[in-house]
Amino acid sequence: MAAARRAPRSPRSQPTSARRRCRWAREPLDVEYHDREWGVPVRDDRRLFEFLLLEGAQAGLSWSIILRKRPGYRRAFAGFDPRRVARFGARDVRRLLTADIVRHRGKILSAVGNARAFLAVQAEHGSFAEYLWRFVEGRALQNRWRSSERVPAQTDLSRALSADLRRRGFRFVGPTICYAFMQAVGLVNDHTVDCFRHRPVARLAGAPARRLNAVGA
Repeated sequence: MAAARRAPRSPRSQPTSARRRCRWAREPLDVEYHDREWGVPVRDDRRLFEFLLLEGAQAGLSWSIILRKRPGYRRAFAGFDPRRVARFGARDVRRLLTADIVRHRGKILSAVGNARAFLAVQAEHGSFAEYLWRFVEGRALQNRWRSSERVPAQTDLSRALSADLRRRGFRFVGPTICYAFMQAVGLVNDHTVDCFRHRPVARLAGAPARRLNAVGA
């Protein structure tokens, strides 16, 4: 084809629709989230609390639903401030049951309880980020999946994180939820190798592409 003879444009200059992405990113909100946030290493506690809350809310639902309701969650949960959420009482729970979020009483109660457990982790470790990143020895794990079908739903590491969080009183933190959380906040780079975000995310994690482990071939 004639187009094949042209010098390839950089991902930055390519139209959004022309970029190759992980297969799950199809809807507009999914695409924006995939391109801007998914897999980017997060070390800010407030952001970590946000993703922990949202991933727990997703249980049994699609991530697209949670992204659509994300602004509602931000309003309902005090801008994802764990200190404020930890002080929520019965009146706040009743308010949340009518808010623009997933109106699941168990998930709402777990979010409040998780905020309190989150603060306890901060008190013990100095920050939740310090606690969390110890599970990967401070550096994001880099995978090289050639297809989305090879990406696991959970791993030994997510099972270890889940068990420890449960021991600390967290709820809605099963191994699958924990692995989705790890992917979201960049403890693991699970962008497939043909995705235009794979290399940039690896660079953000301080892992040169030439040093990535070849797995999931």
